[in-house]
Amino acid sequence: MAHLTQSRPQNVNGDFYVDSTCIDCDTCRWMVPEVFSRIDEQSAVYHQPENEAERLRSLQALLACPTASIGTIEKPKDIKEAQQSFPILVAENVYHCGYHSEDSYGAASYLILLPEGNVLVDSPRFTPPLVKRLEEMGGIRYMYLTHRDDVADHKKYREHFGCQRILHTDDITSGTRDVEIQLTGTEPYQLTPDLLIIPVPGHSKGHTVLLYKNKFLYTGDHLAWSSRLNQLIAFRDVCWYSWQEQIKSMRKLANYSFEWVLPGHGRRYHADAKTMHQQMQQCIAWMEAN
Repeated sequence: MAHLTQSRPQNVNGDFYVDSTCIDCDTCRWMVPEVFSRIDEQSAVYHQPENEAERLRSLQALLACPTASIGTIEKPKDIKEAQQSFPILVAENVYHCGYHSEDSYGAASYLILLPEGNVLVDSPRFTPPLVKRLEEMGGIRYMYLTHRDDVADHKKYREHFGCQRILHTDDITSGTRDVEIQLTGTEPYQLTPDLLIIPVPGHSKGHTVLLYKNKFLYTGDHLAWSSRLNQLIAFRDVCWYSWQEQIKSMRKLANYSFEWVLPGHGRRYHADAKTMHQQMQQCIAWMEAN
């Protein structure tokens, strides 16, 4: 939990604050940009919530924070309402799980609600309020892992829900060697008629992305929106395998149609398919120049 004695001096006066344990993962800033901002390489409260909606979203950010670096001076009596609001609807049957894990450096996890069995994309923290909500929503059939970095509490979810975990063999480590479905090669893998797994080596050798209904693209650490550059980008400074391979993968990915980019790290992006294709071409040009 956050400690008031470690509250950052950059916070404005009021109930919410961020303490000095912040790891600058950006979670609270993209969840509630009206309240949280980046000041001196860490998050801080630059504007206190002004209404009930902003307060709820700020409590959601508090719960999502992977390092519990967000706190309130007064004990929040409405914290249960925030807990029960997860997973948060993004669009249609796609949800943001919240409860980001420090083990994944604060990566986002998503839930796809499906009649034939739900899909958990990457791993959130294994925490009782979220697990209870996932049970109420039908449990987990598949746990799709984009790459080796964002697996967090995958074993606990497997043990609790009996879900089948999916990860490319090139990203298997000692902690994931017992994953049930281990992908190989560089060809796309059709998990279900609406779910296509596409290998995109670059950030890591075995990185893949998940395309759902030719509309929602779960990109892990391969692709995200940059609010600073106002365009789609890849992360050059954390490309652990090969930047040239990531460029090749991005060119291949640009041939697919989608309207949502839902990353593990970085910001979401939503646009019509034509605009998204233009953004992909701009991203590739930017990558080639960098």
